[in-house]
Amino acid sequence: MKFTRRSILATTPALLGAPLLTLTPAARAASVLTVGLIPSEDSRAMIANSQVMMDQLSKALGMPVKPFVAADYNGVIEALRSRRLDVAYLGPFSYVLGTTVADIEAFAVAETKKAGRTSYHSLIVAHKDSGIKTVADLKGRTFAFVDPTSTSGHLFPKAGLIKAGFNPDKDFGRVIFSGSHDSNAVAVQNKKIDAVAIADRILDAAIAKGLARREDLVVVWKSDPIPESPTVWRKDLDADLKKRIQAAFLEVKDIPWSDQGVLNGFHPTNDAAYNIIRETAKTLNLDLRAMK
Repeated sequence: MKFTRRSILATTPALLGAPLLTLTPAARAASVLTVGLIPSEDSRAMIANSQVMMDQLSKALGMPVKPFVAADYNGVIEALRSRRLDVAYLGPFSYVLGTTVADIEAFAVAETKKAGRTSYHSLIVAHKDSGIKTVADLKGRTFAFVDPTSTSGHLFPKAGLIKAGFNPDKDFGRVIFSGSHDSNAVAVQNKKIDAVAIADRILDAAIAKGLARREDLVVVWKSDPIPESPTVWRKDLDADLKKRIQAAFLEVKDIPWSDQGVLNGFHPTNDAAYNIIRETAKTLNLDLRAMK
């Protein structure tokens, strides 16, 4: 599904799930904090993997905290816009685009022990048997991006290709959007696709899970550092509650963090940290406010 301002606003209420619709925003906000998660893996697995995090936040805040996974990025942002979510974990680009339709703001960013940093890289990876070693070698080949709004799975690699003199709209033989980074790892490992875009930390996790073998893959291109996915809140939350939420997030550490290993902790961040995303959008001639 193409991610645009219009598609965010047109996301159906059914996408948000019955549990979130049983209370009005005002009534729910007084009794429970709902945290939206990006759909990077199976929703049941994401909820299960996030439970320790939710429990720690709940203890620190003194109120129930419930995770929610939408069907796609659109669902998370629409839930924030319609005040069905209070806090959410978004991709860098989906956050920047989301700020044009929802009154949201980045306030925290995660660091894992394995990464030891709050940034990551986008990669273009090919199977070694494909013969692809450079960007020029991608001409006429099949290629998989992740999602139209994925920062590392679409926007950054596409901008990188353009800067390298490659036209991603014309020079590939065929292009698909697989829907997930894991799907790209499996596709390139099994030689179903000649080359794929993928985040470096997700490739590492896929290799650890046995979905791909590092020795079979060739890194064709690597991006500059990309700020990690932000945790955001609705700006209209009570000021005292926002202070408590940020303090609670900054206390959380040493817990499993999805497929990225152990969480080192959260660091404060702000909207300006994501200006590099806006600059990449300019490279792609994307007018964020005109995407409708």
